[in-house]
Amino acid sequence: MAGGKMKKEKQKGPRVPSNHYQGGVTFHKSKGQHILKNPLLVDSIVQKAGIKTTDTILEIGPGTGNLTKKLLEAGKNVIAVELDPRMVLELQRRFQGTPFSHRLKVIQGDVLKTDLPYFDICVANIPYQISSPLTFKLLFHQPAFRCAIIMFQREFAMRLVAQPGDNLYCRLSVNTQFYARVSHLLKVGKNNFRPPPKVDSSVVRIEPRKPRPEVNHKEWDGFIRICFIRKNKTLGSIFKQKNVLSVLEKNYKTLQAVQGSQNASLSGNDDMGIARFGDQSMEVDDGMDDEMEAECDEVEGEVSEFKIKVLSVLKEGNFEEQRASKLSQENFLTLLSMFNKAGIHFT
Repeated sequence: MAGGKMKKEKQKGPRVPSNHYQGGVTFHKSKGQHILKNPLLVDSIVQKAGIKTTDTILEIGPGTGNLTKKLLEAGKNVIAVELDPRMVLELQRRFQGTPFSHRLKVIQGDVLKTDLPYFDICVANIPYQISSPLTFKLLFHQPAFRCAIIMFQREFAMRLVAQPGDNLYCRLSVNTQFYARVSHLLKVGKNNFRPPPKVDSSVVRIEPRKPRPEVNHKEWDGFIRICFIRKNKTLGSIFKQKNVLSVLEKNYKTLQAVQGSQNASLSGNDDMGIARFGDQSMEVDDGMDDEMEAECDEVEGEVSEFKIKVLSVLKEGNFEEQRASKLSQENFLTLLSMFNKAGIHFT
């Protein structure tokens, strides 16, 4: 325009997503990628881990390496397991040419499918969808490590540490605490992450029990699974259900036949003909109890005799009116032992 100044329009560039990392890596919420951005929180997690200078540290889901750097400063070396190849490259770029490079080993792959090497401590900020299978993978890892410091979705974390009588006490609580000492360390608000998740988180410390409890883990899991079909129903009501009695009686008859047989091939196969309640293993315990319709109808014939046998065990130990939601580890162990002595097994 004559006699005036032409206003130069500011060109608009492409919109940068709010979840875009400054180094050029985009985080995907759908893959559970939420990177810790609060340095004070990172420092607190490392401090609470109690890392020794001689420790080999397993880090699961290192992301762009904010926590990795602090772990390398505290321990002897770090083994980082990362699924996303973009994050693997970012980690390698970040530490290449630094004094830490020779003390960091990066394994690209799915941690649930990876044979984990020896480590002293595990520190992890994990995708929440793998919380349960990863917890039990770690609990059964050999040789046993000293402890794991893991960031979980808050409700899952509170289920891990719940005690008998708590609202969140469930099969997950019992199974985890049977194999480990579990303690809640700190609550973490969602704004400490980039991008922020929808829910708050908690950091939990898991210390495997040494020595490991001397119990058949499939037997224990099968027993606990039945007890928590409906955690607020009495055990007497649960063990009257037709589907429960059917599974237990099949196991009872199979094991009786095995014990009475002189056939070496039959006696050498512990799983032959054994029925299991449900199709999930302990490793995929999602913290929710098995909700099923109660089937309390009386069953005639041999099943009724077996039913009497089952209920007599409950009565003998004064468990018939007890509820799983109120029972301690010692209570469950006592009842399982009583069932086993009566020839009643859960795998």
